[in-house]
Amino acid sequence: MMMAYNEFDLIQLFFNQETKSRKDVVLGIGDDAALLQVPFDQQLVVTTDTLVAARHFHTNTLPEDIGYKALAVNLSDLAAMGAEPAWILLALTLPSADESWLRQFIKGFFSLMQQFQLQLVGGDLTQGPLTITVQALGFVPTGKALCRRGARVGDRIYVTGSLGDAGLALEALQKKENFGLTPTQILTVTQRLNRPDPRVDVGLALRDIASSAIDVSDGLAADLHHLLSANRVGAILQLEKLPLSESLLSLPRESAWNLALSSGDDYELCFTVPESRESILQQHLQVLKTPYTCIGSIKKDRGLLLLDEKGSVFNSDKTGFQHFV
Repeated sequence: MMMAYNEFDLIQLFFNQETKSRKDVVLGIGDDAALLQVPFDQQLVVTTDTLVAARHFHTNTLPEDIGYKALAVNLSDLAAMGAEPAWILLALTLPSADESWLRQFIKGFFSLMQQFQLQLVGGDLTQGPLTITVQALGFVPTGKALCRRGARVGDRIYVTGSLGDAGLALEALQKKENFGLTPTQILTVTQRLNRPDPRVDVGLALRDIASSAIDVSDGLAADLHHLLSANRVGAILQLEKLPLSESLLSLPRESAWNLALSSGDDYELCFTVPESRESILQQHLQVLKTPYTCIGSIKKDRGLLLLDEKGSVFNSDKTGFQHFV
């Protein structure tokens, strides 16, 4: 028999856990609002993302994975700004007070919090369709934040990790097809979908090196368009240089390219670097052992030009993730 919990019981039982007691948290969970101390000579970086069941994650997704990803996607935004994450707020809407679901959810959520030594400082809990909204706050030294603006003609375009795995996992899940992938490959791409790796360490390393940055959440082409629009420039991408996993390389070439260009949920960083700073970039990222690839360059004329290995123009038949379609 399930116990009857009210909102305050749930908060006390599941969320009022001091997984990390930070000195910059003057007053955390338990009052009308949190009282936080921003360090001297630091700017506060704030981001919010909402995940809705059956829209942003499959209804069969494990609660532990949902908890992990809800936080990871926010940390990815902070990474794209070169910010060090510190504080988290969580607004959780639940269909019912399911103790088993909550225990698994917080296991995934708090595991990532502990990895980055974060503290949950507040939020909200209510009943309704399953929806998770996370607000992440972090710090960056004054004037050192990475932004979408800043790219210049001639800058090289880079991405971390590999692209398209999460999109491949989602297609396999939705179409109930394995696309000829081995069980190990299916497991690997599913892990990329459910457990993205927020590139916080890369974002910190890119301060004073990258001229602009954005995280790849809606698909490389869509997110790169945002960056190009902010700088009123264009770009040339060499498709044969796109970093593709073994799973994507097993697909027909054009299918792999389309997934890498347009599928969301990669949560890698896309950033630009002046040619004069490329040696410094190599030194910094070598230490982190994070894979990164130069995939193109910024050009003066507007638009995104996609070229194959023969120099022919490739027209992708896909767009990025759209929230209102």
